[in-house]
Amino acid sequence: MQRRTWRGHADCVTARPDSGPARDATARVLVRAAGEAVQAVGGFAGGVYLRSGTAGLLLLAVLTGLPGPLYRPWWRMHVNRPFPVAEAYRSGRSVHLPDTESAVRRFPQLMAGLPFPFGSLYEPVGAGPERFGVLFVLRPATPGTGVGSAEAKRLRAVADGLAAELAQLEAAGEPVTWCGDPVMVPAPGRAHGAREALDRLTQAVVSVDRGGRIRHVNAAAGRLGMGGPEVRGRVLWEAVPWLGHPAYEDHFRAVFMSGDPVRFVARRGRQASGEWVSVDLYPAGDGVTVVIGTAEQPASASGSDVRPGPGTGSAAADRAPALYRPVALAIALTEAVTARQVSAVVTQELLPAFGGRQLAIYLLSERHLYLAWETGFPQGFLDRFDGVGLDVRLPGVETLTTGRPMFFESMEHLAAAYPGIPLDAHVGARAFLPLIASGRPVGSCILGFDAPRGFSPEERTVLTALAGLIAQALERAQRYDSEAALARGLQSALLPHRLPVRENVVTVGRYLPGTVGMDVGGDWYDVIETGTGLLALVIGDVQGHGVAAAATMGQLRSAVRAFALRGNAPHEVMAGTNRLLIDLDPGQFASCCYVALDPESGRALAVRAGHPQPLLRHPDGRTEVLDLPGGVVLGVDADAVYPVAQLQLEEGAVFALYTDGLVEEPGTDFDAGVERLRAALAAARPSPLAETAARLVAEAGSSIERPDDIALLLAARTAANGAAANGAAANGAAE
Repeated sequence: MQRRTWRGHADCVTARPDSGPARDATARVLVRAAGEAVQAVGGFAGGVYLRSGTAGLLLLAVLTGLPGPLYRPWWRMHVNRPFPVAEAYRSGRSVHLPDTESAVRRFPQLMAGLPFPFGSLYEPVGAGPERFGVLFVLRPATPGTGVGSAEAKRLRAVADGLAAELAQLEAAGEPVTWCGDPVMVPAPGRAHGAREALDRLTQAVVSVDRGGRIRHVNAAAGRLGMGGPEVRGRVLWEAVPWLGHPAYEDHFRAVFMSGDPVRFVARRGRQASGEWVSVDLYPAGDGVTVVIGTAEQPASASGSDVRPGPGTGSAAADRAPALYRPVALAIALTEAVTARQVSAVVTQELLPAFGGRQLAIYLLSERHLYLAWETGFPQGFLDRFDGVGLDVRLPGVETLTTGRPMFFESMEHLAAAYPGIPLDAHVGARAFLPLIASGRPVGSCILGFDAPRGFSPEERTVLTALAGLIAQALERAQRYDSEAALARGLQSALLPHRLPVRENVVTVGRYLPGTVGMDVGGDWYDVIETGTGLLALVIGDVQGHGVAAAATMGQLRSAVRAFALRGNAPHEVMAGTNRLLIDLDPGQFASCCYVALDPESGRALAVRAGHPQPLLRHPDGRTEVLDLPGGVVLGVDADAVYPVAQLQLEEGAVFALYTDGLVEEPGTDFDAGVERLRAALAAARPSPLAETAARLVAEAGSSIERPDDIALLLAARTAANGAAANGAAANGAAE
């Protein structure tokens, strides 16, 4: 058997394989503390996370009682992650999770990845203001009893002793940060008898310790190519590679953590012609017994698929393959922003993972539950439950008020528990999940299945954990929706509701918020009757989205109006607005285009501050992208100069100002987007102008994946006798 020794580097300790004893003082302290902690509270595994050379990153330094490779996803832990190790380190307080229910409520991310019944305790290790890491112990779950005060004191004493030793080592110049892989410490084992009886069995029997190392194999295992002295001391999955397939990892995690037997079907060997075998895992305090026998090919397996057979036993993790997709759900939920996006992600990932057909999500508001999302139910069936109060006896209400998930394996069970409740079907099963985020009720979730079915303990744990993730995502979405509503209101109030009507000129403006992410930004347009009798056409785009961008936009719009009404020249308007933005909000910047137009002659003076080039459609339909000189964006250089360009708008010409949201598409060239807009303007009828504006924004407005908002301002030179009538109809503000 290989042992681990350690090397002390200048700034950290790292493990490496070696044949000698442990020599490094820091590592010896960590190993001893992990063993003492496990013994202090009756645990089956434990270890120490230690700070690393990377700020905010903890590394698993020591692990005992579990096979390290099975838990590689948890070897690294950022202190800002929603896991108990990170919280204990951040807060400096103990985190005790006696059972699955407490873990699911507080840390659904943990249980989504490890959906097994176990208890866990986490103690921060620190001396004064300095924190070194976290000591943790895993032990059997103790539902309803919690962690006793005597146990908590013993574990705290071990953590305090470890902190004192680490502080002394640091003072002596020893490294107390970690780098590299964790040290795997074998758990103490006991000699096993009855080996002759095992050798008479036809099934292969392999005994492994808590670290996953082989201690004994019987004669049948040898006949399957797993015998011989050379396999003893090796990690099971290295000695028997086909058992190390990722599809089987959850089974082994389950048996090492839950203490319940596990049975699954596997393919022996790596080829499509490999033999199908049954694998039974029997846990004990000091290890696991692996029994391998013959099995028929599962009906769900074909070709070279390697997957456990469904329904091969009632043991924990029989449905482990169905637990892989929830990981995709957890990842996707981090990217969902709105409540609708969260609900869509749940529909796409959660229902297929568990074979569900119906989904309903209710959100809590002022002690009533309101239907936010549904799919798969008969049309109108759920309307009767929309807006129910928390005093109504319904499973969707009681799962939230009690905080307990409710599983009904058949519709008969549901009807018996709630006599008289309306049912949408007579055959099926239902799961009612509370949506609770950090102890705060958010709503409830209903999952429906077309046929009766059972819910294994692991499925119940995973569904409850995922409900916590969904609740957190919905709570985040509700905060987003509130901010977005505020930003939309602010944006609407700041954009012009009516544009000036002047002879010889018709103007139309359009604004569309984005549909992805924070959907309100800082795009704006304006038409101003200046103090010199000219008509100022303005468009701008403030960096960013949300309330801050909308507020900055309002300030810039007010500044431009103030400078324009005083009769300043275009370059003075732009320079003054630039200096004002730098004074108001250093670090914020915006693009802008300002055009001072003489309605009678059509002559115009234009300045640009980093904004896209305007378009000009000539009376004959020829449309060009103008090439106006410009200065840097507003907010960057207080001394920036903005050159002025002269333009001529003939009668019948259309002038188009726009923000980049109208022409930008992910993965495409910006100039290609401008060319599409130019072609659309060339093909559009110049009158009525409102129809032209509608055509230009139609394609972008129909997109459900538009990351940016859009502003468009059109101005057309007309004959004097048609301006007033046409302007009254076309003069548009934000839509």
